[in-house]
Amino acid sequence: MFDTLKVELDSAGIWERSTAKDMKNRLAFLRRRNESPGSTPAGKLDKTMKPTPEEALKWGESLDKLLVHKYGLAAFRAFLRTEFSEENLEFWLACEDYKKIKSQSKMASKAKKIFAEYIAIQSCKEVNLDSYTREHTKENLQNVTRSCFDLAQRRIYGLMEKDSYPRFLRSELYLDLVNQKKASATSTASSS
Repeated sequence: MFDTLKVELDSAGIWERSTAKDMKNRLAFLRRRNESPGSTPAGKLDKTMKPTPEEALKWGESLDKLLVHKYGLAAFRAFLRTEFSEENLEFWLACEDYKKIKSQSKMASKAKKIFAEYIAIQSCKEVNLDSYTREHTKENLQNVTRSCFDLAQRRIYGLMEKDSYPRFLRSELYLDLVNQKKASATSTASSS
């Protein structure tokens, strides 16, 4: 992935990559300060819950099938972090959690927090929404209900489904999971 990077040793003896992507990496810690509880650091997936190639293949059927699988969700999150777009998934998950809240006062508090974190212009994890959806969601906060983020959540789901999900399916991370059985069968056959 980083084979084509220009790598230099600066005067202090520190390796330096001269790309904009590296600058984003260096500043990524600023975006991670409010990470979701239980989130998996980029590239750090729990090997004990590794799916079978058959399970991983099912993720290719739909984004829904990917998101309901614990490892699939973690793998997708790790992939999104490499693209600096994990805020879309975090917003979608925050909306899912929001819908489970029973107390009206907790719902109102959580709604304001979600809006401030993901929807407000210039927010720390602002998601890409059109002005109509942003305003519609802002108006919904006047009378908080379980469905006040539905439109925004659908829009972000649609973005992930059309944009990052197909790239995930072409990613080395996903292809390695799908092809792990073939690789182990090949190495077993060659060692015989």
